[in-house]
Amino acid sequence: MSRATLRGAAGIAALAAVLATTAVPASAHTALTSASPEKDSTVAAPSQIVLTYGDPVRLPRVVVTDGSRRQYQAGSARAVDNKVTQAVNGTLPNGTYTVGWRVVASDGHPVEGTYTFTVQGSSGAVPPVAPSPVRKTIVGTEDQGNSSGWLWIGLIALVVAAGAGAVAWFRRSSAQD
Repeated sequence: MSRATLRGAAGIAALAAVLATTAVPASAHTALTSASPEKDSTVAAPSQIVLTYGDPVRLPRVVVTDGSRRQYQAGSARAVDNKVTQAVNGTLPNGTYTVGWRVVASDGHPVEGTYTFTVQGSSGAVPPVAPSPVRKTIVGTEDQGNSSGWLWIGLIALVVAAGAGAVAWFRRSSAQD
């Protein structure tokens, strides 16, 4: 095998290694861009929760809970394009509330997160009987759904296969010389 061929192979291998380590996988996941009530805000009792995302979403789920894990959402959340609206059941009493949300982005990946807000100056009273316990609590931070690990595994497999092909090609070339 000639030195020029070896140098070319080394250059190709180096380029493949650089591309494999610096390539950033594309992500079409959406993100929560605004919320009403806002994160960490102190507000009068809201009648609904409105979540706005960077892109259209579907299959929304919103859970509004107090410190005792009592739920206050009424009915199902509704998604229209990039906006999700969740009605609140009654008037929220004073206190801190957690909004847990989960939607499916336009690329099919679930995106979820939580935030809190505080109600102050409310005339609402705590319901005397707590609703049934939460079957599944939405926890996590924004953009937990992530498949980039599989993308990296595929990219590494591709680089290994390309390297093996290059070695086989160079061996065949040197055998013919």
